[in-house]
This record gives sequence, structure tokens and C-alpha cells, in this order.
Amino acid sequence: MLRAFLLIIVGLAGDPDHGKTFHAWGNALAESSERLGVDASRLIYLVDVPAEGDKKVTGRSTREEVAKALERFAAEAEADDVVFVTLIGHGTAGGGTAKFNMPGPDMGPAEFAPLLAKLKSRQVVFVNTASASGPFVEALSGPGRTIVTATRNGAEQYATLFGGHFVEALNSEAADADKNKRVSVLEAFHFAKAGVTQAYQREGLLATEHAILDDNGDKEGSQDPAATAKDGKVATIVSLGTVGKDDLPTEPKLRALYLERRELERRVEAHRLLKESMPPARYSAELEKLVTALALKTREIRTAEGK
Repeated sequence: MLRAFLLIIVGLAGDPDHGKTFHAWGNALAESSERLGVDASRLIYLVDVPAEGDKKVTGRSTREEVAKALERFAAEAEADDVVFVTLIGHGTAGGGTAKFNMPGPDMGPAEFAPLLAKLKSRQVVFVNTASASGPFVEALSGPGRTIVTATRNGAEQYATLFGGHFVEALNSEAADADKNKRVSVLEAFHFAKAGVTQAYQREGLLATEHAILDDNGDKEGSQDPAATAKDGKVATIVSLGTVGKDDLPTEPKLRALYLERRELERRVEAHRLLKESMPPARYSAELEKLVTALALKTREIRTAEGK
């Protein structure tokens, strides 16, 4: 069964105002995680210093705690599960490397890479919403990974707006462009990018951040990924979970059927991600089985509803 694992890391803020904002973004994602499909047991939420209102915090965002979290996910997440890692805070770059600012030693791609390598999941989404985050793309890019950064390089070192818009997208029906009740990483990227652009335009300022996405493993991020472009094919499929209100029926038996269909939909999504790594005949045969099972489940639901 496909499951979602979510690690949220809120790093150092630098000042109280930024700290309040970063915690608000982290809290918004953590508090909506169960509705998005992340079981409470598969959420790890780390912050620099717990503050009032941080209801779901599980620990401090130190290098040691991040390592423990990803090692736990490595032990628990299976190949067909999806692992989301979201960094919120400040970043710096210099001396040929980029760092995410944390209590104690900072973490850069060199520290994250061996931890991500331990994950069995073939669907890993790593989102760094911090400033100077661009170099994380080249360093962490690889098969089965969707890497998103708020900036295109390490020179964009001003505080970024991208994180707030990205978190909003995951919880927004407005970001669900294809109206399939879930926001893909690609949809969230474009929603956040548009929000950032509008924010700078309202203030009459030149944008100091340019988000990029890489999901084809070529170590080069794209500012305009799309399902038909070199980057975007995987990001258009993978998602964290559903958006909007819970529209599942309240009748237990019917609700169970809906949940079973939702699980089949997620399995179809996961299978499509593996197309390029499977023999064509096997891919087509297994996809046909899943699609058939999905159609039969939909028919079962309609029969139960008397339609």
C-alpha cells in the first residue's frame, strides 16, 4: 500500500519576524498533513526552538535529529511509498557550497546526500524553500527524485517568499489545476511561482528569487517545468495527498469503498512513475490490471450508491 512520509524542517530564522513566518508555514503544513494523507505516525516536524502554537513539533531541527528522521524513514518507507522532505528557513552559499541554516552545524547537500541515498522509496521529493538553495538541485538530483528549490543559484541570498506559497498550494483547491482533488508537485510549483511573481509586482520590485525544479536526474533545474518539457513529467504525477474538504460519504461501507478507490488511484500514479525503468510489456500489463481494478471499484461504488 502506497504511503506518504513527511519530514518538515524549520531552520534558523535570524530574527523574530522571520521566525514567526517560518513557524507559521511549518505549522500550516504539519496541521494539514493528516488530511493530505500523511498518517500522524509518518510525520516528523523539527523546528529550531518550539514556540507557542507549534502543536505537532516532534523535535529540534539539529543535524542529529534530521539524520535520525531520515534513517527512520529509510527503515520504514517501502519502494512504492513517497517521501517528502521540506526545508523552511534561511540558506547561505559560499566557498563552492550551499548550506541550510540550523541550530548547531548547518546542513548542505553533502550532509543530505548520504541520508537520501538510504531511502528505498522510488518517489523522493526534496523541497528547499530557503534562500541560496539552488545548488541543492545539482548536488541531489538523481533517478526517482524531484528536487525543488526557491532560488536558481546560490547568489540569490535574500529571504524567499516561495515557501509560504508552496505550502499554501498543497492546501489549496485553487492550485489543483486539473481538478483531480490532489495538488501535484508541479501544480504546487507553478502556483507558488505565480504567487511570488505577483507579490514582487505588487511592490514594484524586481524578483530576487527564481524557483527551479528538477525531476529527470540531469542535475539541471528548470524555471518552467511542464509535463511535456525536460523537467515536469514526474512532478506532474507525484503528490502528497488530497486537497479541499473531505467529501467522502459518511456511511461506513460506502466510505470504505471510496478509500479503496483512492488507494488504487495512488497506485496508478506510482506505477506511471516507473514506466522508464520497466520493460514495456510488463509496464503495460501491470498498468492494465490497475486500471481495470480502478474501473471495477468505481462500478462497485456506483452500484452501492444506486446509480
